[in-house]
Amino acid sequence: MMKCSRRVLLCFAFALLFSVSSDAARKNVVVFFVDDMGWTDLGCSGSDFYETPNIDALAKSGVRFTNGYAACTVCSPSRAALMTGQSPARLHVTDFIPGHPFVNTPMAIPDWTKVLEKKHTTLPEILNAHGYTCIHLGKWHLAHRDGYKTGQDDSADPDFYPQAHGFDINIGGCEKGAPPSYFWPYGKGRSLEARKDNTIYQTLPQGDLSDQQRAGEYLTDRLAAEAVALIDEIAASQKPFFMNFCFYNVHTPLMGRPDLVEKYERKLKENPQRNHTNVRYAAMVESVDEAVGRVVGKLQEHDLWDDTLVIFTSDNGGLKPVATDNTPLRQGKGGIYEGGVRVPLIIRHPGEGASGVRCDRPAITMDILPTICDVLQIDLPAEAAKVQDGLSLRPYLTDPQAPPRRDDLYWHYPHYHSMGAQPYSAIRSGDWKLIEVFGKESLELYHLSSDLGENENLVTIEKEKAKELYAKLVAWRESVGAQVPTSNPQYDPAKETGIVRNGKFRKASPIRAR
Repeated sequence: MMKCSRRVLLCFAFALLFSVSSDAARKNVVVFFVDDMGWTDLGCSGSDFYETPNIDALAKSGVRFTNGYAACTVCSPSRAALMTGQSPARLHVTDFIPGHPFVNTPMAIPDWTKVLEKKHTTLPEILNAHGYTCIHLGKWHLAHRDGYKTGQDDSADPDFYPQAHGFDINIGGCEKGAPPSYFWPYGKGRSLEARKDNTIYQTLPQGDLSDQQRAGEYLTDRLAAEAVALIDEIAASQKPFFMNFCFYNVHTPLMGRPDLVEKYERKLKENPQRNHTNVRYAAMVESVDEAVGRVVGKLQEHDLWDDTLVIFTSDNGGLKPVATDNTPLRQGKGGIYEGGVRVPLIIRHPGEGASGVRCDRPAITMDILPTICDVLQIDLPAEAAKVQDGLSLRPYLTDPQAPPRRDDLYWHYPHYHSMGAQPYSAIRSGDWKLIEVFGKESLELYHLSSDLGENENLVTIEKEKAKELYAKLVAWRESVGAQVPTSNPQYDPAKETGIVRNGKFRKASPIRAR
């Protein structure tokens, strides 16, 4: 029932566009939003194993932010922040939807919001009002999920899919946080019909290929094919577009295309002494890079490359140790340290922006919406402007050494996570970073420029700095209406803490120091 025809959707979108008055021709916008890509997972950011020539070339034609951050240590909050420019704490979307079903935890988790509510103004809604065709491809994960706790498939929730938030076209976006399989038809089951019974398959255009021709198709390749086909069709309209390309890669399950897995098996065998060594993950990274290259190539083919703002980033840090290694950063996805939130960020601003340079100014997911609007010279609606937590990065795109536009960045994750996170808040102020873990009596204070790995807690040495930053952190939480966890009266220290799914208890993993 949810199958769609790309051509029908495009015709409908263009009909809407012709009814909207627009200003002079504007730049197009393409956002590449990768799932779980770590800070060092690109060639240009130091990987000694993964090959990313197309993304590296993008960095050479734009600005690479070395202090790029995700809004959260897990995915859904960062996706909500991308769409709204608001912090997850303000939105109350503070965990991946629907969150791990922990039991017997020392702190009680607040009653948070497990969907992106329609009351929030989104980036595609803003751009739609200015004549843009808005396209979403890939992972969404901002709709309700009702099957996670029971271990069952989630019910489809199309009322909260991308179309409900301003996108004209949705290809592959649904409630799922990861595909059951990366190979067509992207589901699980013994029969073909059972494997087709998943909402990723059901939100993709049916197309002209037969089931036999689709066999073996890789999801990232399919999304890239849909993206370039859309650019082909949109190019003739001479109307501006916003493409939100959200990869399911490199999220688990770790499934790479067989030819690429074999390539990295040979490469690892030739030299096993590497920081990155996971061949399946390497294959998934290269598939992302190939997709970026295909989209860039298509933009160039239609002479749109120099009229398109391109942004590349990730929703949270790399999954350590399952998939990748974030060294020199501590921990990874689902953790409370830099490895969970520091991510790649590359922006290419054609015509005005610098090329092949790095910018060391801190930037975060919420900055993307105001940056896009600033580059396009679009004013934010008044109500949206009141709740913006991001700042435009445009000054750094022309002058990467421009003075800092803010003093502080904040994070708030009032949850437990299987990869080690406990309920926490954090502030980065200049080179200083303070972390508060709820339920603990002590704070953690690190000086990132001299201790990027967050090894030496200076809280007892730099007491005044810790006091200053803690006061800022508390004031910020109050200003955005952050929900904080409370002591759990049902907690029994004599019993184990763990996760219950499908009636089965799994003991919580020990908190990883690194």
